[in-house]
Amino acid sequence: MVKVSFNSALAQKDLPKEENSEVLIVPEQKEPLDGVPIGQRRAWCWCMCFGMAFMLAGVILGGAYLYKYFGRSRYFCGVEYLEDDMTLTKQYADSSTARYRSIEENIQIFEEENVEFISVPVPEFANSDPADIVHDFQRKLTAYLDLALNKCYVIPLNTTIVMPPKNFMELLNNIKAGTYLPQSYLIHEQMVVTDRIENVHQLGDFIERLCRDKETYKLQRRETVQGIQKRSAVSCHKIRHFENTFVVETEICEQE
Repeated sequence: MVKVSFNSALAQKDLPKEENSEVLIVPEQKEPLDGVPIGQRRAWCWCMCFGMAFMLAGVILGGAYLYKYFGRSRYFCGVEYLEDDMTLTKQYADSSTARYRSIEENIQIFEEENVEFISVPVPEFANSDPADIVHDFQRKLTAYLDLALNKCYVIPLNTTIVMPPKNFMELLNNIKAGTYLPQSYLIHEQMVVTDRIENVHQLGDFIERLCRDKETYKLQRRETVQGIQKRSAVSCHKIRHFENTFVVETEICEQE
């Protein structure tokens, strides 16, 4: 029998020992579930908060802007009126000689600002100019923009002719609902151009937007201008419009 033996050195090799060796234990770095480091996540959250704040401010300011410029009552309507200078009566209305005209307007009422904006398109007849008109009850001013001349004219508001915005809106709502159908007539007023206005900023936001970058003049009613009978008119232009139960023909004349 043969006995086989193995060298213990070949069977197991002792590993060398390192003297004075120290082991550095590094704490385990925890990764967030979404893969974004904690520090970056905090920065991103702050940016998100600021972004939401700016978005909210934009919504508030945008809402205020939309309310100011679009939060208004709009109407498109027209009336028929007698061409002649007289108040309509039933007997005259039934007469075959009655001459009726019609006029249409785009109307916007800013009730909070107490302002009426009227746009008169090109009329069917040729003796009146298209125009944009602002009645500002806060500043007690009326401005006419003659679109044929591209000139602006400003005069103190005539509250005996122009209905206040609340009353005018009520009238338009009644007409729209069919509860009130006015029988209208025509009245005349004559204006005279006087001084030029160089700075329209002092006239308020609405009139300033209407007359910006346009020649702007003051108006006076003819009966209030002294010596007007001795001066001849160079040219006159008419604007027909309504802001009451009747139609007004505003004649604007330049003098020598």
